[in-house]
Amino acid sequence: QVQLVESGGGLVQAGGSLRLSCAASGRTFSSYVMAWFRQAPGKERGFVTAITWNGARTAYADSVKGRFTISRDNAKNTVYLQMNSLKPEDTAVYYCAAGLTFGGTNPNAYNYWGQGTQVTVSS
Repeated sequence: QVQLVESGGGLVQAGGSLRLSCAASGRTFSSYVMAWFRQAPGKERGFVTAITWNGARTAYADSVKGRFTISRDNAKNTVYLQMNSLKPEDTAVYYCAAGLTFGGTNPNAYNYWGQGTQVTVSS
């Protein structure tokens, strides 16, 4: 069982940066693939990025490549999402997720979810 709590969301101007954190409980955090998804009003939840258990591999949605960076600290049971050069279209609720399969962009591939944190980018 893994419980996830996101933090770090907020309001930022276009071009700015935010760093999201996802703190996980449970002793098996390092066993899981970790991912970030986002959901804007009226849209489906979409894949943003994922990272393997040891951080050796990462994957990104095309829309965030070169701007967002995922990382993890297994000693702290935490995964991070550094978001730079933010755009108004990045506005969404951002969710942290844990799963067992790397490369899964389908939300159904993930077993555990956080409650989400709002990111709003003003133009």
